[in-house]
Amino acid sequence: MNKQYDIAILGGGPGGYVAAIRAAQLGFKTVVIDKDNLGGICLNWGCIPTKSLLKNAEIFDLMKNHSTEFGISVQGLSFDFNKIIKRSRDISDRITKNVELLIKKNKIDRIRGFGKLVSKNQIDIFDSTGKKIDSVSSEKIIIATGARPKFVPAIPVDKKNIITSTEAMNLPAQPKDLIIIGAGAIGVEFAYFYNVLGTKVTIIEMMENILPVEDKEVSETLEKNFKKRGIEIYTSTKVEKAEVKGNEVIVTIEKDGKKLELKSEKVLCAIGVTGNVEGFGLEELGVELYKNHIKVNKNNYETNFSGIYAIGDVIGPPWLAHVASAEGIHCVEMIKGKNPNPIDYNNIPGCTYCNPQVASVGMTEAKARENGYELKIGKFPFMVSGKAFAVGEREGFVKLIFDAKYGELLGAHIIGPEATELIAELTLAKSMEATFETIIKTVHAHPTLSESIMEAAANAYGESIHI
Repeated sequence: MNKQYDIAILGGGPGGYVAAIRAAQLGFKTVVIDKDNLGGICLNWGCIPTKSLLKNAEIFDLMKNHSTEFGISVQGLSFDFNKIIKRSRDISDRITKNVELLIKKNKIDRIRGFGKLVSKNQIDIFDSTGKKIDSVSSEKIIIATGARPKFVPAIPVDKKNIITSTEAMNLPAQPKDLIIIGAGAIGVEFAYFYNVLGTKVTIIEMMENILPVEDKEVSETLEKNFKKRGIEIYTSTKVEKAEVKGNEVIVTIEKDGKKLELKSEKVLCAIGVTGNVEGFGLEELGVELYKNHIKVNKNNYETNFSGIYAIGDVIGPPWLAHVASAEGIHCVEMIKGKNPNPIDYNNIPGCTYCNPQVASVGMTEAKARENGYELKIGKFPFMVSGKAFAVGEREGFVKLIFDAKYGELLGAHIIGPEATELIAELTLAKSMEATFETIIKTVHAHPTLSESIMEAAANAYGESIHI
């Protein structure tokens, strides 16, 4: 006999498991269904394990290139690549186990298997062999099946020579050279990690700059840093094909009308993601899809089927774990009838965890001008920050963009130390429609990196004290 639930959630990533916990808090009898460990790509093969790898690289980089600046002498410095990978996997395992405990603590049923919708109220569950092992009925169903790396025929991923981010963080040996196709956050983070460890890294990006969604000044600053590190960068470049020949991959590119061939031991394809919509019974049921993602009403995340909802990467960009979690909470609160305020997709922070770190929220300068705003722009370089000086990380800046008419914060862009932490202040400020004066008159502790935010706001209006 089918078990009956108020809410059944298909997928246990940052969208699914967070939605499940919030649903349980609101009194719903809830089940979460996932064939793998809970936590999704983020906790198992993305956000968390990559941050572990990047921390290893950061420490090694500091000790190798900057230890003498701190009066520390290091001899015989080396690293064990396999132990670096193992630490990352161990951290991921512990985090996912903690999520399982949270599910248990909140009295949420957890079914391990592949779920398929067979009606608007029923999900059948299958094991890895395709055998049906369970079935549940639910008044409401939330689809949170996530996304996977995007493939194109010209770059035939074999997961051995031409790899995705999953293989890149679990290689059995460090490659001597690596070509990365795509310079978004994933590509840039792996470029930093492998470059620091000594792999010869080449980045290929079809857009004008690496991190093309970021403010141009930020992207250009990071590009200069990467080139200083010895990373080769091809921007405004098209990849025509990638072919495995023997023990290497040959990548044919077109740059400025000329064709070139690049050779590498490994190629990382990081050109984007696509929604996991196949095999879940969506098309058979008639759930509406759009560009390989599920189409939803962004007010309550309901699909074209009453009672069936979708959240997270499977509904399209922005493909970010924190967005999936926010959508999951919003979705179940709407089901409960709490009518929360809609998520403001213009106020979503984006973070890249290379070194220097990059973080932003709101409009770039180009986008704000394109939208017709008259601007006041303030910048404060970390090179004149006392705290940045003390910790030895002086590269980068804070850049704030204000509407000249009302003084409202339109966008914030940071490249430099702890940028991914500092952006939270500006995200909160923007969500409250803060003005330059709000930021300037908020007393910031000294000495802190956050003072740079206050100084950047002051700089926009000619009031900065330290520049």
